[in-house]
Amino acid sequence: MSLRDIHIPVLLDRCVELLAPALAHDGAVLVDATLGMGGHSEAFLERFPNIRLIGLDRDTDALRIAGERLAPFGDRVTLVHTVYDEIGLHAQGASAMLFDLGVSSLQLDEAGRGFAYSKDAPLDMRMDQTKGVTAAEVLATYSEGNLRRIFERYGEEKLAARYARFIVAARDERPLTRSGELVDLLIEATPAAAQRAGHPAKRVFQALRIEVNAELNVLADAIPAAMDALAIGGRIAVMSYQSLEDRLVKQAFAAAAASTAPAGLPVELPEHAPRFRILTKGAEQATEEERARNPRAIPVRLRAAEKIREAA
Repeated sequence: MSLRDIHIPVLLDRCVELLAPALAHDGAVLVDATLGMGGHSEAFLERFPNIRLIGLDRDTDALRIAGERLAPFGDRVTLVHTVYDEIGLHAQGASAMLFDLGVSSLQLDEAGRGFAYSKDAPLDMRMDQTKGVTAAEVLATYSEGNLRRIFERYGEEKLAARYARFIVAARDERPLTRSGELVDLLIEATPAAAQRAGHPAKRVFQALRIEVNAELNVLADAIPAAMDALAIGGRIAVMSYQSLEDRLVKQAFAAAAASTAPAGLPVELPEHAPRFRILTKGAEQATEEERARNPRAIPVRLRAAEKIREAA
């Protein structure tokens, strides 16, 4: 089975439509800040034969797979092993930027990574397996209060306190090292009525993944850095898959698209004018047709903006 069959890029046509005006000139540079398996990048390289691509990813497996997929495009492609909050080091003057946030299809589908609660695997969850603490280490070393904090903050989990208490009690008997063990424990800890509201592990796994990879801290730094690095007339599109991500993107875009003139100033000075123009009306979602074809598009929220001037 080819990559085109197992990996369907989310909102591809809409992303192309939004970024196309910034990629129409020769020598335009697209930065794919979350390269993954390269599906979006491949499509852009095919549709815009005069652009160059800089692809960033912290996952070495993703870089290897995307490198093979994009090899036919030769020196039009540069791949970088990095976390995307370092985008400013690699993307100054870029024409367009694309962020496809969250866990990738590769990470979810590869059982050994521990991202999916439906598959028993070692509790790793690191997007970059070359460094950092694993989910198992978080479960083994965080206090009950800290576990509750991350489940509440990053998973918006109502049973955070109960789950944290069960985990601490269980680890006193033996370490939790596999996703299946954690899932069984969470099911045991969940009242029957709450189980009918969805899988008990969904929000806890999301919270652990975000904590292990510092995803929200990285995103909070990355979006402003990306907007600063864009060329005038450059465009940025960001796809989020949960409310915490989308809120950070919304706030960054809104701040850049607002006037900074003090209240009551009779004339807006140029240095107070908005730096960006919002291109989407709110957060756009996938069509019903795309959701049926690609279930991973169901939660997506897309926002885009265009840079209209540099900071003063």
